[in-house]
Amino acid sequence: MDPIINAVLKPKSIAVIGASTKPEKIGYKVVENLKKSGYQGAVYPINLEADEIMGYKCYPNIKDVPYVIDAAVVTVPAKIVPKVVQEAGEKGVKGLSIITSGFSEVGDHALEDEVVRIAHEFGMRIIGPNIIGVLSNSDQMNASFANFLPLNGKAALVSQSGALLIAMDAATYTRRVGFDKMISIGNQADLEVADLIAYLNEDENTTCITLYIEGLKNGARFMEEARKCTKPIIALKAGTSAHGAAAAASHTGSLAGSAKVYEAAFEQCGVSQAQDLNDMFDTTLALSLQPMMKGDNLLIITNGGGVGVLATDAAEKYGLPLKFAPEELQAELRKHMPSFGSAKNPVDITGGAGLEGYYECIKYAYPHTWVDGMAVLYCETAVTDPQEIAEAIYNAIQESGDFSKPVTVSFVGGDRCEAAMRWLIEHDIPTYNAPDLAIKALTTLRKQEQMLQTAHNRPYKPTDVDPAKAREIIAAARAKGRDALTEVDAKNVFRAYGLPVTATELATSEEEAVRMAAELGFPVVMKIVSPDILHKSDAGAVKVNIKDEQGVRDAWKVIMENSLKYKADAEIDGIAVQEMAPWATEVIVGSVNDATFGPTLMFGLGGIFVEVMKDVTFKVAPIDIATAMDMQSEIKSAKILQGARGELPRDQKALANVLAHYSYMVYDLNDEIAESDANPVIVYEDGKGVMVVDARIILTKK
Repeated sequence: MDPIINAVLKPKSIAVIGASTKPEKIGYKVVENLKKSGYQGAVYPINLEADEIMGYKCYPNIKDVPYVIDAAVVTVPAKIVPKVVQEAGEKGVKGLSIITSGFSEVGDHALEDEVVRIAHEFGMRIIGPNIIGVLSNSDQMNASFANFLPLNGKAALVSQSGALLIAMDAATYTRRVGFDKMISIGNQADLEVADLIAYLNEDENTTCITLYIEGLKNGARFMEEARKCTKPIIALKAGTSAHGAAAAASHTGSLAGSAKVYEAAFEQCGVSQAQDLNDMFDTTLALSLQPMMKGDNLLIITNGGGVGVLATDAAEKYGLPLKFAPEELQAELRKHMPSFGSAKNPVDITGGAGLEGYYECIKYAYPHTWVDGMAVLYCETAVTDPQEIAEAIYNAIQESGDFSKPVTVSFVGGDRCEAAMRWLIEHDIPTYNAPDLAIKALTTLRKQEQMLQTAHNRPYKPTDVDPAKAREIIAAARAKGRDALTEVDAKNVFRAYGLPVTATELATSEEEAVRMAAELGFPVVMKIVSPDILHKSDAGAVKVNIKDEQGVRDAWKVIMENSLKYKADAEIDGIAVQEMAPWATEVIVGSVNDATFGPTLMFGLGGIFVEVMKDVTFKVAPIDIATAMDMQSEIKSAKILQGARGELPRDQKALANVLAHYSYMVYDLNDEIAESDANPVIVYEDGKGVMVVDARIILTKK
């Protein structure tokens, strides 16, 4: 654990720079909150005029304090912050929480950079600026201007939004979702989300980490720290509108958006993505209190057929469909329900079942080797007491002696159910007021376990590549002042990274085209090669299925004429003559350099699927073969690759190899490639491989 960050988040002494005697000022509120929260460390208000604030002795300057100071909370106006940071450094303060606003969030990046420079000169670290502060139940510390510490719990919240953190702080009491820590990080001028993931992973009071994210400074580092984290992470990402699409020069660029890339990154590094605030709270409740679900066998115990059916529907909807329980388990469960009950799954012990039915069924089923996770549902009835049922659930789990599996509960009813649910949550059992929420929580625990199994996979690095050759081709294009490669050059770059491309030659005259076509063998394809005409089909500059010499001559004339009509001043290198690959299933593979996460990989079926339906999936590059196989099953049209309507399955292993190699190419050349497409890529029957037919590479600006 970083001792400097520890001093900021768990300080033994705090100076409040800008402490105030006026209750309406933030500098007063911070001092007041430290006192109200029962903070046991020393508090030193820094105020030029006051002698004391709320019983704490004041000092005119932090350097006047005759004691060691771990951390300082800064509340002075922005223009004074560099001065007080300098003074804090000279005093030997280890870290700063800068509450003050007025920095990069309003466009003043220079002032923010200056503050960080000064802090680093003295070895200090900064949280903020533009934050609410830091709250910690285990340290009895409210070093913020939020009104109170959150409901005590086992999760930690890191939030970029200060106002939302204050609202979530209050909501912990109504939602009954507890947090040990709430940390506002604001502009992330110094310490960022990745730093706090690393810190909280070692914090003994944190069992899960919840993030509210508007943007990340360094996506690659975030993924690295998330992959290393042994605790579950939940992220609610705000601001998911598409970016860069208007200026995109490739299909991939037009389809990429921050939402898709963030979603891919979260999954790849084992982060559960919350869909909204309610989902964030619900997921935090489960992940902070329960272990991961190690297998797919979910057992539901209920006293109502209706909620049982709703739960069964939810299980299938969220990807964990129910299976019938083994006969041996069913036989035992039948002993504890009326004859008209059902032990299959869901286990319906009927509306008349009281605490004994719940207790006996749970006590036997919960530790059973077949069961990987359990949902217990209860509908309030006239003959049962919700509190008694809650206690029966808790006691049965405790007495089973097995705490390695997750259990969630749903009570549906009135005030008595609400009280019983609060009691269960206080005893570390996640409880929800709707059956689908209890099931969704369990499916999240299962998906989290599955993601963690793959999140630690090391990136793919093929050996059959020639980066030097690829960079030589790119350097030659840049020397000509080009910002994009011709198709011939792009294919040669692809070939240098082990991608199977169609044989393609550049003809600079009609006679040369005739000779090349004969050497390649008919039929052939002919396309314009021009850095000014990237979308060749739009220009009418592509001719396919050319079967003889006359066809080549005719195609040459038409392509040249159409190209000059499309762009009269186009720089034309010649016309590409390429072998015509046999047709099969078309797919598209592409990349775009994302501003946050760097090079990404896109995959989808070609033709109408990408042009109209936009049926594509993204990953952050590089990826391994297993992830490449997963990508093929993530698109809605996956069954076409698997073999549909009598068609033979496509060569998905060969396609996975292409995806992995392509991802490594864009990762390895991320300083050179801004966007790229292999479109179409033809995928043949299983065992017969794939072929890249067309290639496009847009270079980075330098």
